[in-house]
Amino acid sequence: MIKVIPNKNNIAAEIECNLKSLTKTDITKIKSCLIKYGLIYFRNQRLTSKEYLKFSKMFGKPAFYPRLKGLSKKYPQITVVQRKYTDKGPNFGEQFHTDSSYTKRPPKFTMLFSKIVPKKGLGNTDFSSQYLAYKHLPLKLKNKLKKLKGTFSSNGPIAKTTIERTKEKGTLNKELIARHKIIRSINGKKTIYCSPGHLIAFNKSIKNFKNLKNILFKHQTKKKFQYSLEWEKDQIAIWDNRSMLHQATAFNGNRKMHRITVQ
Repeated sequence: MIKVIPNKNNIAAEIECNLKSLTKTDITKIKSCLIKYGLIYFRNQRLTSKEYLKFSKMFGKPAFYPRLKGLSKKYPQITVVQRKYTDKGPNFGEQFHTDSSYTKRPPKFTMLFSKIVPKKGLGNTDFSSQYLAYKHLPLKLKNKLKKLKGTFSSNGPIAKTTIERTKEKGTLNKELIARHKIIRSINGKKTIYCSPGHLIAFNKSIKNFKNLKNILFKHQTKKKFQYSLEWEKDQIAIWDNRSMLHQATAFNGNRKMHRITVQ
């Protein structure tokens, strides 16, 4: 038996359950909630790495992150996303983005499992619903974006936030680039797929790239589309990269997450 608690404006939902004892009906409902709300999260989940990986496979095939080595040889699909007291500069992922949009086949879903967290209210992850962003997009802009594609790069603006971790576990030596449609549909519901952290170009027909980019980014990240997730230890969050932007928030301290992306 699971309990779903939607947040304001249906941006994200908390789900109360024990992830170690899910029924087929529970799993179907959880998957449905993920598509509907874009972000779901579960408190007080004490899973081993083996159990965590097994849970991720309910949503698809775990992907390998091309920029950092995995947790271990046994669990290469689990990436350690960490902020340390000694780190300088921005946090890993401290800018709105969509995970791995620079790959030819970006992951549909991302999940984070909190291992070490700072004081509650620090180290939040902000999310912005791209269902709502599309819904409130002016008609003129909808028409302009309808057939556009974006070019996304691993060397985009957000790359500067990964410097500390790539020094330790970096694997990527070359730039990865991919092109994707800006407007897409999930079960008939339109969304904006555009990562501010990775976008470097639109179609060549767009003459003023910077102006359109700034207008779109400002709209995508309006406060009325956002939800800020406060982390607790042993909490798991899953979001749909096709309908949610996310960013780490600035703070000084220690935070460690285990991340899995799913295709």
